[in-house]
Amino acid sequence: MRISAKTDYALRAAIELASLDADSPVKGEQLATAQGIPLRFLENILGDLRNAGIVESRRGVDGGYLLARPASEIALADVVRAVDGPLANVAGTRPHQLEYEGAAEKLREVWVGVRAALRGVLEETTLQDMADKKLPKHVEKLVADQAAWEIRP
Repeated sequence: MRISAKTDYALRAAIELASLDADSPVKGEQLATAQGIPLRFLENILGDLRNAGIVESRRGVDGGYLLARPASEIALADVVRAVDGPLANVAGTRPHQLEYEGAAEKLREVWVGVRAALRGVLEETTLQDMADKKLPKHVEKLVADQAAWEIRP
């Protein structure tokens, strides 16, 4: 899975908002500085997150950004989908819509399995988990496996 800079920045900004647990809006500049994200790029990302209902924005001198709902109700997958679309696709097509013939016939099921594995991590891990620096037990188990850390060509 290739994770775009946009997705990485979106997750970092959303986690930063969750960690601040702010009742008042947070300026985009503050988020950009805290996470080392270029402000102009972040503003576009925050617009995507606003359109997806993940953050809300307030204008004015005291304006800024807030999470639109509790961090415990926002999965990492929600953020990824807001900025990059579906979690898994093959050349722009969702895995379940693919059809292969002959020797590659089972490849569709492999792609659906990949999507399910991504969902198992990204849909079950919330912004609150990240803000609390905790992982769901099944994710902890995955990263505890030394093989997960190995780099393979």
